[in-house]
Amino acid sequence: MNKATILIVDDEISNIEIMNAVLEDDYEVCFATSGQQALDTARAAQPDLVLLDVLMPGIDGFEVCRQLKADTLLADIPVIFTTGLGDTEDEMRGLSLGAIDYVTKPIQPAILRARVGNHVELKRLRDQLAMLAVTDALTGLSNRRHLERSLQTEAARLARTEDWLSVIMLDIDFFKQFNDTYGHPAGDRCIMMVASALIRAVKRATDLPARYGGEEFACILPGTDPQGAELVAQEIRLQIQSLNIPHERSQVSPFITVSIGVASARCQPNMLAEKWISEADRQLYISKQEGRNRISLVEFDQREEYCRT
Repeated sequence: MNKATILIVDDEISNIEIMNAVLEDDYEVCFATSGQQALDTARAAQPDLVLLDVLMPGIDGFEVCRQLKADTLLADIPVIFTTGLGDTEDEMRGLSLGAIDYVTKPIQPAILRARVGNHVELKRLRDQLAMLAVTDALTGLSNRRHLERSLQTEAARLARTEDWLSVIMLDIDFFKQFNDTYGHPAGDRCIMMVASALIRAVKRATDLPARYGGEEFACILPGTDPQGAELVAQEIRLQIQSLNIPHERSQVSPFITVSIGVASARCQPNMLAEKWISEADRQLYISKQEGRNRISLVEFDQREEYCRT
């Protein structure tokens, strides 16, 4: 199991050294000495827990906590305030901003180790439950709920650099006829095999393949331009063709095939994530209308559409 990552934020290096000595054997530790550095490091490292000093010059701990909880990428990271204030009013303020606990200075190693361990374990269990809620039971892929949430997160993240984001939608051709011919158990096996082929085709850890519903699948490709997305779509099509699943009632092939729609755009602030889904779905419809077993793609910020077969 990979070690959890702890971000220590304190403007006093001596305090960082003390906490690091307590935690370094059990966790990956990173640190920041200012509020702004804490926010930048949190975005880069995505820690499992933040130990946050209250009193810092510039952006104080309360403001750092507020900004962490306002950021969709960071909001679920638990925050423990470290303070020597011992002030009930300050504790209440911190908890109202979303912190989960307080540790007072001077640091007592046993208490720090126990509280960090408890909250890291609680986060791990929450993450496991959350993953079960967003996983498709039949295929093990992400489900539609997870895909839509991830798409919103990626669109917001990539908007900061106006980077590319692509979405692929695909549908098994003439799947109703497949079920009618071979039966629903065979249909389930077909869906599972297509899901496995999708995983083989979508290779990067940052990409997200999902079962969108029924015989329909989708993929999120962060940082992927139209040309790159088209290559992934072609690989998906080839992987599924190579399964050689018989389909005697298909009107395009004696084997299972898919129709694919691809939508690519550069992310912009306040751009609706749903736009990628609607555009990819429209391209999927075009692929079906033009004969199925093909790829249609749109770079929708420039409204240039074209088809690849």
